[in-house]
Amino acid sequence: MDTLSNNMHKKSPQLSVPDVSSLSVSVVCEAASVEPEVTLELALAHGLTEDEYKRILDILGRVPTYTELGMYSVMWSEHCSYKNSLALLRTMPRQGRFSLAAAGEENAGLVDIGDGLAVAFKVESHNHPSAIEPYQGAATGVGGIMRDVFTMGARPIACLDSLRFGPPADEHTRYLFDGVVRGIADYGNSFGVPTVGGEIYFHPSYSGNPLVNVMAVGVVRRDRIIGATAKGAGNSVVIVGSSTGRDGIHGATFASAELTEEAEQKRPSVQVGDPFTEKLLLEAFLEAARTGYIVAAQDMGAAGLTSSSSEMAARGNVGMEIDLDKVPVRESEMSAYEILLSESQERMLLVVQSGREEEVKRIFEKWDLNAVVIGSIIPENRLRIHFRGKVVADIPVWSLASGKGAPVYVREALESATETKALSWESVPEPANYDEALLTLISVPDIASKRFVYEQYDTMVRTDTVVAPGSGDAAVLRIKGTRKALAMTIDGNARFVAANPRIGAALAVVEAYRNIISVGAEPLGITDCLNFGNPYDPEVYWQFSEAIKGISLACRALDISITGGNVSFYNEALTKAIIPTPVIGMVGLVADINFLRRRRSLREGDAIYVAGHFTETLYETAWTFYRSIKNLPPPPLPDFDLLLNFKEFLRSAFQANLIVTCHDISDGGFAVALAELCLMHNIGAEVDLACLKSPIRTDALLFSEPQANFVLAAPANSASELDRLAEQHGIQLVRIGEFRGEKLLIHPVIDVPLAMLSERYYFSLPKALSLL
Repeated sequence: MDTLSNNMHKKSPQLSVPDVSSLSVSVVCEAASVEPEVTLELALAHGLTEDEYKRILDILGRVPTYTELGMYSVMWSEHCSYKNSLALLRTMPRQGRFSLAAAGEENAGLVDIGDGLAVAFKVESHNHPSAIEPYQGAATGVGGIMRDVFTMGARPIACLDSLRFGPPADEHTRYLFDGVVRGIADYGNSFGVPTVGGEIYFHPSYSGNPLVNVMAVGVVRRDRIIGATAKGAGNSVVIVGSSTGRDGIHGATFASAELTEEAEQKRPSVQVGDPFTEKLLLEAFLEAARTGYIVAAQDMGAAGLTSSSSEMAARGNVGMEIDLDKVPVRESEMSAYEILLSESQERMLLVVQSGREEEVKRIFEKWDLNAVVIGSIIPENRLRIHFRGKVVADIPVWSLASGKGAPVYVREALESATETKALSWESVPEPANYDEALLTLISVPDIASKRFVYEQYDTMVRTDTVVAPGSGDAAVLRIKGTRKALAMTIDGNARFVAANPRIGAALAVVEAYRNIISVGAEPLGITDCLNFGNPYDPEVYWQFSEAIKGISLACRALDISITGGNVSFYNEALTKAIIPTPVIGMVGLVADINFLRRRRSLREGDAIYVAGHFTETLYETAWTFYRSIKNLPPPPLPDFDLLLNFKEFLRSAFQANLIVTCHDISDGGFAVALAELCLMHNIGAEVDLACLKSPIRTDALLFSEPQANFVLAAPANSASELDRLAEQHGIQLVRIGEFRGEKLLIHPVIDVPLAMLSERYYFSLPKALSLL
């Protein structure tokens, strides 16, 4: 790996999005067999730096062709090469107890769940496309992540999304929100995979740059896993799926630059999706995979044919020879440059055993899809591209690949000037009216119910959803033909990260972990989506490096590996960066689904327990944020050993039928967690804070957000056994009341009718978005 000097570029070079419309001159020029002359100026217009252009000249020993310049520009973009993040990503724990592949080796992460089965899962961002064209940006984000999963031979079983927008009162936010939600719903519903979990947050920093992170989960038999490593000289290279058009050209470069005022002109860089074709592609590919004739496969996403061909070849240390005249196209007079860089959706690249091409082609033709041999594997480590009787590109494969020939930088890091101050709860006034305090908190956009959103998603298609959105901290889906089930969640709290990037990022892992163990599952691994501003900004790069350390710290402490993920830089609008937003997707295994099948709604007389410790230190919470108490630190890191004990305690308690449900205490604290349980099961509750025997002030007990606390509901007759199990695992467990009636009573300060809570919780966000 070549590491270039971190002092080479103090400022970001030419970061405006390349003008795709001006680059379309290649259509005319190549049609006349004349390419534009490649110069440093043209290289800079493609998003390359002067030093990178010189490096290309050194690698090739000549001036690149226009087509080759385009290939280098997309493969050396941040989106494809991870050039400003790879050095730090390699410090993370990339293999663990359940790992079947190290992070980044395959199209998606892969973990073992026993009985010859594996789970493929990954999260990706589609932030920039969604900022420009929210419907198609979000829709193709779903399509792309689904292909990453089923390209491995796995059938997708679930989709989750993590969304960030500006203030809901803003008209542009409403436009983006509507388009993104409809895009996710229309693509996922049409494709036939349930969207079962997610989160939505609002903050002014996302106003011009929304975040659309999408996660997919699939299941595959271990003996049917398809890798992404090309091999076997003489094997055929086959393009399958849709025809190639001009949509999405330079989408990878577009995603590797800041959004500017001219961004509306970049709509050609936003791909257009077709979920019905994707469904056909899924079924055709899985059928073809069962033949055993597919040697390797890769989704044709960012950088299109260029990335899929070069990345597959680089993994296998082989080459490819490709004839672009054989690529099915849907537009006339497409140039080699355009065919190679197109990001048209619903396409894949396969390596097929020599002599077995016709069997594979017949399967795709049966599903009314293209399947065309466009080249072959060659032993020489080169990517050689033919077009109209000429060689238009002849590049060493290694020179395009991330971590091999693509540049890797370590940027200047400068600790953020933001200072936080530790305060006690006594330093701020206590609420004058706790009823109104709870009603206000449960109405804020980050906490209020997102039911009106997830009701637009088909959450039950395929009939495997056991715990659906709104009924648990993590979604749970059964695995047909087994007693196993998968728990899954996606989480992040950017306000914590903004206060302290290392601790905040660690707490994102902790939140996901709590959600998974809250349904009795064993965490298997994580996938992350790291959303930050411009890495050439030393403070942003410091935030990023600290977040990497925080995620690594939590994963090592909780014995969880990182299976892969995505880095999204340049999340800035008009030079203002978003607050740093690492998002964590986690998957867990429920070994025996029978205890989940015993789940029931809460009943009158069910006991309410609080597990964990409270603290009087004042830190960043939803309550302090909405009271405009500034410059607070994030919550402290929890006792990781205690969290490991909680995992064993909760799993044992569920399996022994000692608890009905469990809800972690997070945004809004204990009062909101209890209110959500009441609303989830349409039953009131009566508790007495005096049972906690805590000297801590009332608002600290109600609204603080300790990172290892839970609210449990249990049958009244399970008290002695539950207490014994908690003591065995070192868990502090206190019974504080029971579920009953039609009010939420928290003695001595809160007395709110359930109907009033319901009105605020379920309808505040639609009202804020002017949907009601």
